[in-house]
Amino acid sequence: MKLGVFAVLFGEKSLEETLDYIKKSGLEAVEIGTGNYPGNKHCNPAELLADESKIKRLKEAVGKRGLEISALSCHGNPLHPDKRIATTHQEVQHQTILLAEKLGVPRIITFSGCPGDCENSKYPNWVTCPWPDDYSKVLSWQWKEKVIPYWRKEAEFARNHGVRQIALEMHPGFVVYNTETLLKLREAAGEEIGANFDPSHLFWQGIDPIAAVRKLGKSIFHVHAKDTKIDSINTCLNGVLDTKPYSDEINRSWIFRTVGYGHTYPFWKDFVSTLRIIGYDGVLSIEHEDSLMSANEGFQKALKFLKEIILFEEKGKVYWA
Repeated sequence: MKLGVFAVLFGEKSLEETLDYIKKSGLEAVEIGTGNYPGNKHCNPAELLADESKIKRLKEAVGKRGLEISALSCHGNPLHPDKRIATTHQEVQHQTILLAEKLGVPRIITFSGCPGDCENSKYPNWVTCPWPDDYSKVLSWQWKEKVIPYWRKEAEFARNHGVRQIALEMHPGFVVYNTETLLKLREAAGEEIGANFDPSHLFWQGIDPIAAVRKLGKSIFHVHAKDTKIDSINTCLNGVLDTKPYSDEINRSWIFRTVGYGHTYPFWKDFVSTLRIIGYDGVLSIEHEDSLMSANEGFQKALKFLKEIILFEEKGKVYWA
């Protein structure tokens, strides 16, 4: 396995400065944001696609430091009911796929998106319960008319451009948010659809990430290292659904934390071991969204923690049996 980082964390630095810092910190991989929600501070795919020399410089900047690009990330909502937003996010996603093809990067990361409840909607409608029956009808319409048709075409587009892994982050608010919805879309749209496995979004839903890893198996294309702390007092009072701002830490049912501050060594050791059991020996990409720490401190603490528990070497032979 290798350690990497989602470089949008270092948005105040230039690309060269960011890569230098990543290399100095002892990491082996970098995940680069290419637009939509993560922004494109370090990599604007439209600009690079218009100038082959810029693509070459990006390759050289990463390669000369002994790093690899684990993924290009363009998390967005390509199914947004506002056509202007959907079109923009779709264009960035296509540009990201085309850039990945040029760079020889096998995967992109994004969200599955979420439509509205009908053709005239202005905002996404994330369905979380089956009754009243209106919700079941909305969910059926979303998948039949929007979700499956779009992702079938997108999987084909990626396949035609040598990108065989569209890693969807299972994130509440979008149609793919848990194990079964990821597998449902993969079955409907093709094997190009898989998971960017981020346990932080599963913890607060009550999902056991270890069980999810075992179920998803080979459909895990990339992994984010990010944690979540459940507030037992607030959860006992209000449950896990929480619309309060992330900055209102004392009143929220849960908050994102740097790895090790939500769940300790036993979980994370089991997590990386289970990843190896199902055949994943790729990158663990540190993502920092801990509102109680500075970006640098959160990154450095995650780095130190993960270096202790990640399995860097290939597994050995079972010589004792």
